[in-house]
This record gives sequence, structure tokens and C-alpha cells, in this order.
Amino acid sequence: MPRLAKDTPPFVGRKQPPKGCRELLGTEHFVFGAPGRGVHAIRKPPKPMLPLNSLTRAAYHCRDSFQFDLPELLMLNRRHFFYSSAAAAAGLSFSALTTLTPESVHAASEELACHLPTALPDPALYTTDESAYWAAMRTLFVIPADTAYLNNGTVGSSPTPVLQAVFDSYFECERLSQTDPEDYPIWGYGPFNKYRDPLAAFIGCTRDELAITRNATESNSYIANGLDFKSGDEVLMTDQEHPGGEHPFNVRAKRAGIVVKKIKLNLPVKNAAEVLNAFNDAVTPRTKLIFFSHITTVTGVVLPAKEICALARSKGILSAVDGAHVTGMLKLNVHDIGCDFYTSSPHKWLQAPKGSGYLYIRDEVIDRLWNTIVTEGWDEPQRRAGRFQQIGSSNVPVIAGMKAAVEMATAIGMDRIEKRHRTMADYLLTQLQNRGVESWTSPDPALRGGIITVNATPIIRTEIEAWLWKEKKIRIRGGIPPSKLRLSTPYYVQKADLDRFLAAFDEYRKLKHL
Repeated sequence: MPRLAKDTPPFVGRKQPPKGCRELLGTEHFVFGAPGRGVHAIRKPPKPMLPLNSLTRAAYHCRDSFQFDLPELLMLNRRHFFYSSAAAAAGLSFSALTTLTPESVHAASEELACHLPTALPDPALYTTDESAYWAAMRTLFVIPADTAYLNNGTVGSSPTPVLQAVFDSYFECERLSQTDPEDYPIWGYGPFNKYRDPLAAFIGCTRDELAITRNATESNSYIANGLDFKSGDEVLMTDQEHPGGEHPFNVRAKRAGIVVKKIKLNLPVKNAAEVLNAFNDAVTPRTKLIFFSHITTVTGVVLPAKEICALARSKGILSAVDGAHVTGMLKLNVHDIGCDFYTSSPHKWLQAPKGSGYLYIRDEVIDRLWNTIVTEGWDEPQRRAGRFQQIGSSNVPVIAGMKAAVEMATAIGMDRIEKRHRTMADYLLTQLQNRGVESWTSPDPALRGGIITVNATPIIRTEIEAWLWKEKKIRIRGGIPPSKLRLSTPYYVQKADLDRFLAAFDEYRKLKHL
């Protein structure tokens, strides 16, 4: 890093920073580089160093005045990187890090809100200007403003209220100062009802029917491994299951001789009746479980879950639903669906932290499921579904973040969120169909959610996917066959983002003479 002359002006850049930035940064610590070069140098901070919350707050307020990225700014002074990272979250100087208290952590979180927006938009704004409401919601997500992210079907982005809950929980956990000396900051050994209760209310079940897990794949594996199947017993599923749903049963088939049968879903699924008829026709006296995705990973079709589960119940067959995409995308009530098992990955559409999931087990069938991961408490039926979260030491901040994600979705309102997902997806689908692209998305609005899928022949998905990201900063997802494009429309995506994709799609086809 270059040494600065004593007479170096405090700011060098395209223009002098706003008054607020000068007050936040002072005139002794930072020098910004010429246009296009980002930060040029930072004076060695005094001791104690300038609280990094001031630095990040200034960076946020000055973002329109200078060309730099906050991560780049933070990394310039590498000697301070470790404690700077902690201080950035806590809003504290280095010397204060040694005396953290719950009060100081809470105060730091409040300070963090000064420069990273964490408050939801005023609900009244939704009524007066819906577009402005969702634009304000977008500011809570740290996805760069120049990025159009259309792959929430793979993984979502945790917004600042969720991140703040995770950071707060890390500070609380790592202080290791719990009142009860037998209380440790790990989940996987206890009920953790303060996290289960809001999630149970959100998905429409009781606490005792819910186990916190790490994702739908883990939960599906519990079902496949835990039920008492005999050789020759059949598990019926669709040909559009995620590997994390299908393969747990394939392992059981290889080890224990069960039979995995698949029904074929049309491309697109035209109506609910054709799905129900396909399942009904495939049932045999040996069918013990119907397993299916509520929303399939292949095309995003919303299957008629309630009707499929009723069909299974009428024939004395268990039903298990992979709802990886549903939690946070659509309103959900597992009791109303009537399934025996429901699994999910809230890191997708609920925007919860990665590594958060759940397993719902209808109370009447809990005792029919054996544990897959075993530690203390596995053979205590009074724990009900809670015994399936007895998995050993796990990460409390992740489930603290999931709780915050539930609270955020509840505050926004799932009616509004679901409407937004469907409206944006319908717009995108219509625009692509107007371009002559084949739709694999159901024409029935009831069978559509926040994912659309098209077959854009002769485009090669891997090529356009790479081009869109490299040239346009647009993220999409494809799959097999090679021209399939799967596009997600999470509520924070703006119509302008969809129009950017459509313009880029047109440009790519013209560029490739397609």
C-alpha cells in the first residue's frame, strides 16, 4: 500500500463525498482513488481503529459517489481483516470485542441497521404503489444491484433481517456464557421449541409433528430408511423427482429389494386429473408409499398434493411429499394437505440460511418411523417427531436465521408473496411464448407457481447460461434435455430484471442466428 504524503487531500475521486460521508469517515483515515480505480489507499487507522460500522455506513451512503465495492474496501487493510470482519457485524472497535455483552451485541445489531437496511417496507406502500413496495423489498437482499437472479429454485438469498439474526446468534453462542451450565449453544440434542413453534404455525402442524433437519434430502432419507419395507414392496413416484428424493429409495431398493416405480408426467402437465389418473392406474396391492414432489424440480409444476394424498389414504397407502420448493413460495398447510410426511428446504423460497430444513410427520404415523441418525433420545416415543432432530451437535445460528425467515414471510404476508410469485412467473412465461418458445409449464394456473420451464430449441442451455452470466450478470438454470431453461421469479426480482433477461435472450438468439 502506498505511503501517503501529509498534504494528501482527504478524498480523491470523481467528486467530493457528501457531507454525511465526510462526517462519518473524517479527514484523517481514507483516500479514494481516481474514477474506475476504486479505493487507492487507506491510512493506517488509529488505535483503537475507527469502528468499522462507521466505515461500512459511509461506504453505503457514498456508494453513488465512488466506484468501489465494500468487500474490496475491507480487504485492503489485511492486517486488520480478522477483527475488522467481526467489528463490521458488531459495529465495534477492536478493543470493544473483548468485552461483548448481550446488550452490546443488541446495540451493535441496531447500529448495523443504520447502514444495512433491515426494516421491511411500510405495508401501506403495497396498497398505494405495489411496484415501489417490491422495489423497496429488493434493498434487503445483498445480491448486487447489477445481477438478475432467476435461480431461486436451486438456492435463495438470505435477506438482511435473516443475516442479522444469524450474526446475533453467533455472538450469543460463541460467548459460551449460558446461565445453565448444562446448556450449550448447539442444537441436535434438545427440543428447541422456540424455533419449532413458529415454523410449525407457519406450515400448519403441531410442534410434536415437526423435526428440524438440514434440508429435504436429509428428511427424505429418514423416510426411505425409517419405514418398515419388505422385499417386493413398491414405492410409487413421478419421473420428475429430485435426486435427493428419488435416490434414498433407490438405495433401499438395492439393499432391501423394494421396487421403485415411476409414473410419467406430461410436458407440460395439462390438468390435475391426468396426474391423479396416472397415480391411480399405477397402484398395485404391493404399493406401500406414494412419494412425490409438491412442486417438481424438473419443470416447476405444482402437483395436486391434497388430492394425491387423499387417493393414497383411500387405498391404505402412506403418502410422502417433497416440498423443497413450496415453503415460502406458496401458502402451506400440511394438515389440510393430509399427507403422512412432508419435507422441505427453506433455503430456497423462504430465503432461510443454507443448511436449514424440516421433516413433518403426521402424529398417527410417528411411531412407524425408525431413526436413521441415532444419539440419546432415539428410543423415547414421548419426544414424538422431536427424536428425529436428535442428530448431535449442529449449528444454532442457522435455525435462528430460519426463524427470522419465517417471521419475515409472515410479516410480508404469504398471500402477497404467492401472488407476486405467480404474477411475475406468468408475465415471463407469456413473453417467452410470444417469442415462439415451447412451454413445459402447465397451462392450468392452479398448477403454476414461481417457476416456469421452457424448451428453447435449438439453444444449448449450458452455452446460453454461461453467456448470460458472463456478459449480462443474469443467473438461470437449465437441465436435461439440453435446451430446457428453468426460470425462477422470487418476490424480490423486479420486472426490469425479467425484461433484462428477455432482451438478453433476444440478443443471444440474434447473435447465434437462431
